[in-house]
Amino acid sequence: MRFRPTGLILTLSLGPALNAATNLTSLVNLFIGTSSGANGGSGGNGFPGAAVPHAMAKVGIDVNTAPRQAGYIADDSPVTGISLMHDEGTGGNTDGGYGIFPLFPLGNCSFTSCPATLQARSTLRQFGSASDSATPGYFTTMLISGIQIEATSTRRAGLIRFTFPAFTAPTTNHIVVDLVDDLQRSFQGGSISISPSARVMLSGTFLQSYGTDNYTAYACYDFADPAQPNATRLVQFGTYQSTSVSSPNTITITPFNTSLSYPFTGNTNPIQAGALLEFDAPAGTAESFSSTVTARFGVSFISSEQACLNAEAEVPVWDWDAVQEASRAQWENVLERVALPNLENEDATVVELLYSSLYRASLVPANMTEENPYWSSPYAFYDAMFCSWDVFRTVHPLLSITSPLEWADIVNAYVDGWRHTGYIPECRANTKAGYVQGGSDGMPILGDFAVKYGAHASELGVPIGDLYQALVDTAENTPSNWYMVGRQNTAWITFGYIPTDWVDPSGAMGLPTREASRALEYAVGDFAVRQAAVALDESASDIAKYTNRSMNFVNHWDPTVSSDGYNGFMQRRYPNGTFAFSPPDACSPIDPTPHSCVRGTDNDVGFYESSSWEMSFFAPHSMSTIIRLMGGDELFVNRTNLYFSMGYFSAGNEPSFQMPWMYHYANRPDVSALRVRQVVYTFFGTGIGGIPGNDDSGAMAALLVFHILGLYPVPASRQLLIGSPLVSSYTVHNQLFNTSTTVTVQNFDATTLAATPPAGSQVYVQSVTVNGVQRDSICWIAWDDIVGGGEIVIAVGADPTTDGCGSAPDSRPSSLEQGGFA
Repeated sequence: MRFRPTGLILTLSLGPALNAATNLTSLVNLFIGTSSGANGGSGGNGFPGAAVPHAMAKVGIDVNTAPRQAGYIADDSPVTGISLMHDEGTGGNTDGGYGIFPLFPLGNCSFTSCPATLQARSTLRQFGSASDSATPGYFTTMLISGIQIEATSTRRAGLIRFTFPAFTAPTTNHIVVDLVDDLQRSFQGGSISISPSARVMLSGTFLQSYGTDNYTAYACYDFADPAQPNATRLVQFGTYQSTSVSSPNTITITPFNTSLSYPFTGNTNPIQAGALLEFDAPAGTAESFSSTVTARFGVSFISSEQACLNAEAEVPVWDWDAVQEASRAQWENVLERVALPNLENEDATVVELLYSSLYRASLVPANMTEENPYWSSPYAFYDAMFCSWDVFRTVHPLLSITSPLEWADIVNAYVDGWRHTGYIPECRANTKAGYVQGGSDGMPILGDFAVKYGAHASELGVPIGDLYQALVDTAENTPSNWYMVGRQNTAWITFGYIPTDWVDPSGAMGLPTREASRALEYAVGDFAVRQAAVALDESASDIAKYTNRSMNFVNHWDPTVSSDGYNGFMQRRYPNGTFAFSPPDACSPIDPTPHSCVRGTDNDVGFYESSSWEMSFFAPHSMSTIIRLMGGDELFVNRTNLYFSMGYFSAGNEPSFQMPWMYHYANRPDVSALRVRQVVYTFFGTGIGGIPGNDDSGAMAALLVFHILGLYPVPASRQLLIGSPLVSSYTVHNQLFNTSTTVTVQNFDATTLAATPPAGSQVYVQSVTVNGVQRDSICWIAWDDIVGGGEIVIAVGADPTTDGCGSAPDSRPSSLEQGGFA
């Protein structure tokens, strides 16, 4: 089944045959979250093109309307080309990232007057985005010219096919190979060469999509399959280029010219330039003899020659069906790691959301192993870590359950970044360091790995000693520019908080904003070091140091600030210890006086992409402390309820992810069960607007997977909050342990699958049993139980339990202040 973008929820007819694992890719809707982010739209920035899991090559069409972070929007915008690399679900530059070296098909035009420029060639689709269709590993669309575009791919290579309509007389078809036009129009230099054998090699330098630097990429196109000598023939080729920089859209086409070269410039070059290829097309009738032109491509960050080698290695035979099937099989392998034993009886919308989310959560980061342009290393190289701030909460904990082999490679890429820069990378886009959004949030990722797989690190190929040292160095040292990597540790260690209006005497600099939210994230980072130290049996002094430092979030708590009848909020502080007031609702969705809460120097509230109202809840490693500061369980529950009712919750932003689950810490898992359903059924769906904000490199996708499975991960720990799943049963397969763990919901009630479950429906967890042994808590479960194999039974009922999480001393989720996470 191929899904087309629609604003409606798709209803699937699920028969027993779909219970077979080999059909799971048919349940993925690639167009969820592809609506425009303009004019208040959800703008999930989803990428619906052809890609394999964690692909470097992400092949898809680009439109000429922004915002288009992934190049694509599900509307009627004209198409400008099909290009080789894209981001998935990110924010950053609204024009988008990558979109490099696009191809575009042109019909029967005269070679020297073909409309090759970006503006001239832009073409509508036959039915707008309804012309588009995709399944994992395949994308197609139809232009109003009658030309069909198709793509399928491998990790660094693939095939693009153009099918031209039939003509009643012999004619010629043309392909534009664009050298200069990425999504940002940021070309800074490069070259193109054409061989009479129909090979085109390109190099180009462009601006990264999130950061300050440029990057250089390479591509190789082959248009003649040596195994098919009777295929459509190249009959003419040449180059085109702007007549001048001042008139970039006026071009000259030069037949049989074999190369163009533009020197690097620090500014973007507005020229139009590339290659034009002409192919013969047979005569025929309107019903037959349509002609096709197939391009094999490879991409690289090393050289054009390496791009050609990648194409030859990964697509040695131009067998379209084989490449597409291999891509589909890779996705099948990912999707079947979460199986639904009772799939044919599950809610169709939930099934579609689950598998579509599992798909998006494995699109990035991108596996660029053997494509590291900066240093030689035996370890994997991953990019599109865009950014750790976005993905540490949900994406990496999901990988820890389903994909430890891939996760180990990604973790190795983080550690290798430390080896060569001295710090854990925070945000890498287009192979370059991006901005640090908050803390150095690669730290919780590495801490999470140490806690969960430290004992298996050697088996997974991760040097665990290096991993721990990377954590310590990032926790202790201050880089010269902590806006691009690392943390403002001099301030953090000196004051125990991040001061406002303070100049580091060491000369280290960064963007001196977001002080309060950075401090809260630094505390979680230090907790990650503490957890790694415990798991790896490091020194007692290290454990004590990072335990104590991780509690420093309390130093930003100002008990004198009031809002909406509640006292005590996180605030900025000056070096002398006094607090700097910021309205608690500043930067919230209902901010009455708009403030800046992004990265700019105009952010004067102390919080990043969030408000004090929201960030005052952020201490996932010691929520009992937050409850104590807020006045106890009842006030905490009431305050959380007000947070939702007032509109402080922002479903599409990471600081809000944890909030529906926070009632667990106040012994009210019943309220969490209702909140999770409210969030899922109010803000998520299967239409093009089905993501309530940027997918953020799969962060939203992984969050929805956890909501559906009735779980929520606690950073850098072996603990997951547990609740009432949205399916009757599921089985998790773990690659490393070769285990299968089946979670069954006893008394599952499909009427609870609503924003407001009807009275009397069985939505509340009553007990949790693991392999026949009832657990003391219904609020949390050990990660070991989820990956350990066997059976977990979650019994649900119509009434909340009378003792909340349970009567045992450790029934509530752990908090560091109360001796948890021992």
